Amino acid sequence: MKIIIFGATGMVGQGVLRECLRDASVESILAVGRSPSGAKDPRVIECLQPDLFNFAAYEAQLKGYDACFFCLGVSSFRMSELAYRRMTYTLTLDIAQAVARRSPNLTFVYVSGAGTDSSEKGRSMWARVKGATENALLRLPFKAAYMFRPGAIVPLNGIRSKTRLYDLSYTLSRPVLGPLQKIFPNAITTTEQVGRAMLKVAREGAPKAILESVDINAL
Repeated sequence: MKIIIFGATGMVGQGVLRECLRDASVESILAVGRSPSGAKDPRVIECLQPDLFNFAAYEAQLKGYDACFFCLGVSSFRMSELAYRRMTYTLTLDIAQAVARRSPNLTFVYVSGAGTDSSEKGRSMWARVKGATENALLRLPFKAAYMFRPGAIVPLNGIRSKTRLYDLSYTLSRPVLGPLQKIFPNAITTTEQVGRAMLKVAREGAPKAILESVDINAL
């Protein structure tokens, strides 16, 4: 498979990239982001873009891929709905439309979140915006599209979040996340499981388009 990863330097993206590099069926990886992924593997092609909104600058490089793993995301903390929607809905859809134009026979996997509001009418701002993003992605002409809605994610193999608030939260909760995962296996997943599940749906598909933590772990 030839795979595009957006956001390979984030916590989820790092885990996804690691699992792709461990999979012998992955022929090449286009890592698109503002900073280098740090991967030392000849299969990784770095596409550094200081302004991801300027998708015209890199759209030509998106041609001929089998899957796109979209791991970009920002925290809604202290953001207005307008600003959050621009970074979450507008950016994602602009990029996804460019990917669809260049690689229409592609499986698109979007990292959303547990609690996303598909009705787009709930009280939670971030959940409404994520819901609108999911709904719009599912209407695009991809071979297939899947919305991953993980809840708590345990970062493994030395992976850390670039968001200070999240990194602090994971650091403080690390001693209990492992035991909690054993007690609540359907509510908590890991960076490894997310990456492996993405590869599985890219290869084989899944029985439904929206996948919660329990579905991710089952895959």
